[in-house]
Amino acid sequence: MVATRVLVLGAAGRDFHDFATVLRDDPAIEVVGFTGAQIPGIDRRTFPAALAGPRYPQGIEIHPEAELEHLIATLRVDEVILAYSDLAHATVMHLASRALAAGASFRLVSPQRTMLRSTRPVIAVTAVRTGCGKSQVARYIAATLRRAGHTVGVCRHPMPYGDLEAQRVQRFATIAELDAAGVTIEEREDYEPHVLAGSVVHTGVDYAAVLRAAEAESTIVVWDGGNNDTPFFRPDLWITIVDPFRVGHELGYHPGETNFRAADVIVINKADTAPPGTIEQLVATAAAVNPRARIVIARSVVTADDPELIRGKRVLLVEDGPTLTHGEMPFGAGFVAARQFGAAAVVDPRPHAVGRIAELYRRFPHVGAALPAVGYSREEVRDLEATIRATDCDSVVIATPADLGHVLRLDRPATRVRYELADHGTPTLADELHRFLAGRPG
Repeated sequence: MVATRVLVLGAAGRDFHDFATVLRDDPAIEVVGFTGAQIPGIDRRTFPAALAGPRYPQGIEIHPEAELEHLIATLRVDEVILAYSDLAHATVMHLASRALAAGASFRLVSPQRTMLRSTRPVIAVTAVRTGCGKSQVARYIAATLRRAGHTVGVCRHPMPYGDLEAQRVQRFATIAELDAAGVTIEEREDYEPHVLAGSVVHTGVDYAAVLRAAEAESTIVVWDGGNNDTPFFRPDLWITIVDPFRVGHELGYHPGETNFRAADVIVINKADTAPPGTIEQLVATAAAVNPRARIVIARSVVTADDPELIRGKRVLLVEDGPTLTHGEMPFGAGFVAARQFGAAAVVDPRPHAVGRIAELYRRFPHVGAALPAVGYSREEVRDLEATIRATDCDSVVIATPADLGHVLRLDRPATRVRYELADHGTPTLADELHRFLAGRPG
């Protein structure tokens, strides 16, 4: 039998999981390469032989997605598999068209085939887009479960941007452990708030091993998804968050629409700042495409450690990076805080951007007068710091989930902005969690 030669389009996450669960041990398939996209510096690497298994003793090379047509020709690719998240439906079909025109088939792997079964109950937190508020929902869930007497293991979507073999299974319970691992700003944004709230974070590359580690010290596993990806574990309760600032995106992005249609509970977040009529629109859309889902409406409450560093000041807003970039939001929680606490002006950092930050603005022209907190590499951290220093402002508003003062040298006053999920009418998300727990045996 001649194996089908497969090229996997990925972004250092879903691609490796699909490989491990569906492709690696299938004798009818030979994976001849991965591609990397969305994240700077994740291509031109090799998926290591230790993770690839005995069928791939040399490992598997990771190439730039821009070389798709060339790769199909030179690697004699029969089939292209898409395995990453937060893409407009049109973008998915453009990739498909490129593959088809170059002579390869194109497909998506069903999430059901890649979901691992747990010995513990699994609550999955997903979204229709990056930046809807998954992590605040996951923190709310973990706190509610702890109050109910459970030990919670948070399993975070992969962000293996370094040594893949060393990152096979990771466990973080303290800030010191994050420091020792040398995590990126993006990783710190997602891990640090959970750790500070008292949860242990499990992540890595090999999610069968990650799940076993979480099960060993938890009574319930909470899947905290990345971007708008589908869960890696089979959920007993599937929660999807939607964003009233991006009405229509719930049916326009992959695989966010899958999450929207599959959810047991749909959380409409940011109700306190939502544009008029948007909550009603989302409720109507949910009723039309997923009538079995229960609807929860919630607020995303923004607080500042020192509001006086915002009130009447010319502020530089440092916002969550992925939310602004491939999440396509022109602003984030920092803008809400600037308006809420009466900033005199928001200073535009774009004229002062240097290096990779300047390139980021060129790649994502929709980003407004905000500075995305990107730091996938030392170079990006250096350029982020230099851009902050070059921008003339009274104070810096750090509106990311991580304490950037821990990793950046700031030369002016700064205050952190935090955002947490809060109830907004009934039913609450806690009501849904108690309903779920009451329905579990034992």
